[in-house]
Amino acid sequence: MKLFATLASALLLATAGFSTQANTAAVPTYDDPYKMMEVLADKTFQRIAADQPKIKQNAEVLRTIVSEELVPYIDSRYAAGYVIGQSVKLNTVPKEDFNTFVTAFQNYMVGTYAGVFTQYTNQKVIIEPGQPVDKQRKIITIKTRVIDPGKPDIKIEFKLRRMKDTNTWLVYDMVAEGISLLDSKRSELGSLIRQQGLLSVAALLEEKAKAPIKAPEKKKDA
Repeated sequence: MKLFATLASALLLATAGFSTQANTAAVPTYDDPYKMMEVLADKTFQRIAADQPKIKQNAEVLRTIVSEELVPYIDSRYAAGYVIGQSVKLNTVPKEDFNTFVTAFQNYMVGTYAGVFTQYTNQKVIIEPGQPVDKQRKIITIKTRVIDPGKPDIKIEFKLRRMKDTNTWLVYDMVAEGISLLDSKRSELGSLIRQQGLLSVAALLEEKAKAPIKAPEKKKDA
């Protein structure tokens, strides 16, 4: 999808492939979500710029960058559960099966984002100024703009959740001009989960995740 391609090459953000909360133990954490977004964007794109010679020789380098810089700041379990939605009753799914799906979904999204980052050409990402966040709030939205000279700005919103017991924040979704990444993945995978089962779809995602990193195909104008 064109919007999400631009979106991811803007930041995450990368977001959306996602980590578990436990993975955050080895990396800095932030109780200020705006600061987290700022640091995340800076570190990710500085690394992509510095590693351009390696990336040109082997695009798989981008998979490592996404895994190390983005994944620790994304709530993979929540994202995977959201994508599953009402396709199955999660309270009836064995923990091992759900964990298998979370891992497969994460690996699939890492490959997806790595492919998108092949298009990075030094676009500028503007994050809205930080503001106080009420301690009672569990969900916030941070607005950003992707500036690509000669093209209209792309408006992107990142949705973050406050993690229980830690007061830190993780990204769980991103919305480009009204289109949610998780909603699109739920629509794409929901019927497959209902028809084939969670583990079957997890296996499918793992196979897709093994595909070589390459730039997303550009849709031709009608």
